[in-house]
Amino acid sequence: MAVLKEGSKAPAFKAVDQNGKTIALKDFIGKKVILYFYPKDDTPGCTAQACNLRDNYQLLLDKGFAIIGVSTDSVKSHKKFEEKYQLPFSLVADEDKKIVDVYNLWGEKKFMGKTYMGTTRTTFLIDELGKIKKIISKPDTKNHTEEVLAAWDEA
Repeated sequence: MAVLKEGSKAPAFKAVDQNGKTIALKDFIGKKVILYFYPKDDTPGCTAQACNLRDNYQLLLDKGFAIIGVSTDSVKSHKKFEEKYQLPFSLVADEDKKIVDVYNLWGEKKFMGKTYMGTTRTTFLIDELGKIKKIISKPDTKNHTEEVLAAWDEA
């Protein structure tokens, strides 16, 4: 799988979110998209990141952004996560890892001395034409909105 670069077209995908709605990236042409990949629902870093985006949701909407979260968790898991934290955006279930694979984000990780396979936390900022404007490789989960806005402005 080729490594994605800023300026290249964002790979298309279609999947189901926590509400059973089919989400396709092509449906967001004309909008700025925050496409963020995270390892697991309801874990400390993933919760901090989702809640930071939630807390700044209106600001991001006002600036023309749509937010799509992607993890390999199930629709049911995403629904529980959404309800527990009142998340106002789509969380796409990628249980078969097709989206994670096409974005080249499934890989070896290390935590507490153990090595395992998982999703690499990464955010893609996609412009209105569907091109990758900026890739944030190691998002700051607690300050993700500020990081997104700064990255968009400097790109």
